Order: sequence, then C-alpha cells, then structure tokens
Amino acid sequence: MTAVAQGSSQGPSAAGEPEGPPQHVRTAFGVRDSVPRPRPHLPGPAWSCDGVLLRPVSDTVLAAWSAATLEELAGGGVDGIRLARPVRASDGRRVVSGWSACHDVAGEVRPRHDDVVAVSLRLHRATARLSRPRLVDDRDDILARADRAAFGEKQVPLDPETGGDLFAELARRRIASTLPLQLVHGDLFGTVLFEGDGTGEDQPPAVLDLVPFWRPVEWAAAVVVVDALAWGGADAGLVTRWGHLPQWPQMLLHGLLFRLAVHAQHPACTKESLRGLEHAARIISELL
Repeated sequence: MTAVAQGSSQGPSAAGEPEGPPQHVRTAFGVRDSVPRPRPHLPGPAWSCDGVLLRPVSDTVLAAWSAATLEELAGGGVDGIRLARPVRASDGRRVVSGWSACHDVAGEVRPRHDDVVAVSLRLHRATARLSRPRLVDDRDDILARADRAAFGEKQVPLDPETGGDLFAELARRRIASTLPLQLVHGDLFGTVLFEGDGTGEDQPPAVLDLVPFWRPVEWAAAVVVVDALAWGGADAGLVTRWGHLPQWPQMLLHGLLFRLAVHAQHPACTKESLRGLEHAARIISELL
C-alpha cells in the first residue's frame, strides 16, 4: 500500500469496514448524488462514484503533491502506462477533508512482479524531466527516515528485534552508489493496476499516485523486487532477471536496507512479520 493511500481520516463503520466518502466530499468533487461503489482490489480503501475514484489519504501534503505531479506528467503522457488523472474539487483543492479524487481506471492489483519492475523503469523515464521537489527534503516520516538510513545519510533508531540487527549486519556490505539521482516513485509494489492476465491486455498498466524519493532509477526497481520477495511470493529468479541493471546487487541491498529500516521503526511490526524480509535477505546476500 502506498504512503499516499494508507490510513484514513474516516472512522470505521459499524461492521468494522472503512466508511465511504461522505456527502460533502462527494459534493466537492462533483459526484454528490452518486452511490459510492467499493473497489476492493485497489491499494487501500477506494470508492467509485460515477467515473470518479475517491480515496482517503493520511498525508494531505503528500497527496496534494502527488496529484499535482500526476497532472504535470499526464500532460505529456507516459509511454506504456495509464496515469490516473486527478480530479480537483469545485474550489480547486486536490484534497478535501482527507480525501483525494482521480478519474476511475479499470484494473486491479495483481502479482505480476516483473511487469511492475518494467512499469517502474518506464515511469521513471518520464519523471527524469522533473526537478527535485522540496517535499523530498521536508519529509520526516518513517519512509523518509528509512530512505536516509539506507543510504548512510542519517542514523535512525531501529528496533533490533524487528530489523535493526539485520540492518546493521547488512549495512557493513554497503557500497556508496555512483548512479545518477532523479525523482522516483519508491513504493510501487502492490499499487500498479492490471487488466487481463498479460496475454491479451486491452489497456496498459495504471499508476494511481506517486511517492517521491530522489534516488537512482535502479533503486526504485530494486525496492519492487525486495517487496515482491518478502511479501509477494515472488520466485528467486526475479532477482537475476533484472541483473542487467547497473550496480544491481548494491541497489538490491540498498532497497533491502530501506525496507528493514521501515520495518524496524514501525510500531505494528513484529519478529514474525520480519520473516519475509529475512527471506529476501538470504536471496540478495548471495549476490553480494
């Protein structure tokens, strides 16, 4: 789940499920009389309302930046990718009461891990023209702190039992990257939407939002691979199939350190939930 979509400003319903978009939010985005239809196979809670997709967001600044950047990218298009075009409220806002909106896009999240890596590379050919956003430097959330820790730019307190010890062990094998830096989406796993099974797909994969980092393109691809190994049931061959990418073993290591630093900071993570990353570490360590 992306950092933009995770969490909600809305309380749970009586059945324990997140509530749909309230009427004043639907009114603001021009779908007041629409009956919200849940979209269960998207990253995080989402409701379709007459062609508009409404989603709760936990970070309004990040969500607003993501929408503005997608608008900019959509103007020039991205080869081989559908971008969910943001919808502004009637007063021009991109976020209303903790909700964002975009044009609804067909598809659902599927475990097509190689295709997600390919989406990452195509997307970042387009984001290469974008300048470094101030948001990258201003953020101080778990993802931002983990990113700086992974690249050795900042020491972050990490729980030893939920990833800190493994982080320290693997960080000894880290070599500084010399790859070019640019704007990348660092949280694509589990967020790309696909239609069909990949054999006769009618439309390209879809990207709903952006989670910004100023890192190498190869690192963003490596994070997808780490996530797929840890939590997506990916085969170990995923690592070698993208081995032609520059500085690939080190990018995988930096991606793994990033996810370990996220895990070891998160209060909900446990020794049990660390097992997926330990599995990924065993596979990646063989390349170092």
